Amino acid sequence: MRVLVTGARGKVGSAAAAALADAGHEVTTTDLGPPVFERPLPGELPYVQADLADAGDAFAVVRGAEAVVHAAAIPEPTKNPPHVVFENNLMAVFNAVEAAVRFGVRRFVNISSETVPGFFFPERPFLPDYVPVNEEHPVRPQDPYALAKHFSEQLMDAAVRRSDIRCISIRPSWVQWEGNYERNLGPQVRDPSILSPNFWSYVDLYDLADAIRLAVESDLPGHEVFYIASPDNCTGRPFRELVEKYYGDRAPEIRALPREDAAGISCAKAERMLGYSPRRSWRDYLDENGRLRPGAGARDD
Repeated sequence: MRVLVTGARGKVGSAAAAALADAGHEVTTTDLGPPVFERPLPGELPYVQADLADAGDAFAVVRGAEAVVHAAAIPEPTKNPPHVVFENNLMAVFNAVEAAVRFGVRRFVNISSETVPGFFFPERPFLPDYVPVNEEHPVRPQDPYALAKHFSEQLMDAAVRRSDIRCISIRPSWVQWEGNYERNLGPQVRDPSILSPNFWSYVDLYDLADAIRLAVESDLPGHEVFYIASPDNCTGRPFRELVEKYYGDRAPEIRALPREDAAGISCAKAERMLGYSPRRSWRDYLDENGRLRPGAGARDD
């Protein structure tokens, strides 16, 4: 298919574009950064500079696409003023999906967030009702980032009600790649008492890119929401013991676990409906002390 990938100079967008191109799709990329006026490098994908918060830019770049992967966004709420995060992230997805509906795009893959339930950046902290968290968990966001991502999923619902487009929203867990595994997950491998709102969950960037490709190629009707996470937690320890030890009386309900070292976010729905089958783990990159394994600083495929 002719696929447009937005936010294509970011971590997720660039990996998704590469995975789609490797699968034989005709990929065009777009982002805010200026283009380079040089001869293209071998394998370099076509690039168009665009600000998707501007409706004209969005319509210009979406025109002609058969599928859109919308990865463009300010990636979290603490490094920009709240109104900037909310306005940019919400209007970019609104403009992109509006253009997709008007041009008859077949598939829209919306990169949402694991933060949608609200317990990641709240001003009044709270915990999930149960773990592992799945797509049925109640949504109670407080911060501008999670709010905009929640509304993006509602925009997908509206799009399928008013057109023949098919939409998938992907909620990635904390995305890791060979350049940041040691920095981000190493401390938790060594000391699981270092907590994170996603209960020791993560996802490998290239597994996420594979999931995005599956979403583009999917024939699922309507709008489906999927968490994309690694099935194991980033400590390698029994999940139930972790929750009981480090949360005590505050611990949420622990539901049935697919494996002893399960993650705090469930990818079961994606495995069942999307064919998601993650192949990578933090163990491929880090040793038992959370240090980068020799030779693990490059992709394994």
